[in-house]
Amino acid sequence: MARGIAGALLLARGRAAGAAAFAPTMEDARASFLAALFCLPLFLLMRGLAGPETPPETDALRALAADLLAYACSWPAFALASIPIVEAMGRKALWPRFIAAWNWVNLVQYVVITLLTVPVLFGLPATVADTLGLLGLGYAVWLQWFAARATLGISGLRAAGFVALDFGIALFLSGLAVRLGAG
Repeated sequence: MARGIAGALLLARGRAAGAAAFAPTMEDARASFLAALFCLPLFLLMRGLAGPETPPETDALRALAADLLAYACSWPAFALASIPIVEAMGRKALWPRFIAAWNWVNLVQYVVITLLTVPVLFGLPATVADTLGLLGLGYAVWLQWFAARATLGISGLRAAGFVALDFGIALFLSGLAVRLGAG
């Protein structure tokens, strides 16, 4: 766990050497899913700050359950969807390293986005809050892209494909959660 966080922090600062912190083993890949547990409180905090994206007549408990289900599914969904792509690129042996890094940099992303979201509680003007949100999102996209490049040794365009895959899965699951939450 400490090695994973240290590697993620190096990647978060644009240091490709952070990829070396992740062994290309299934043990490292499996252990990295602990990051989902560390991210869960931050997910819930951000969800609470943003408010549910469902109509007011929606049952709040049902909406929360749907969001939690989408959250839980998103972590393995990306990992499983990335396998055939990594194999097609001839990088199958590096997949465990990639997933371990991807999961741990998600923790960094959650922390950064949460820190940029919390100032909303202090009554920042909407333009400042929106700008901070966009900065956080931009950083998260860059970090995923950089982690993919560093751990798989692939081009920027191919790394962008993994970011797009993650975004697509998140968009699908978010839409599904809204539908499930609304009944």
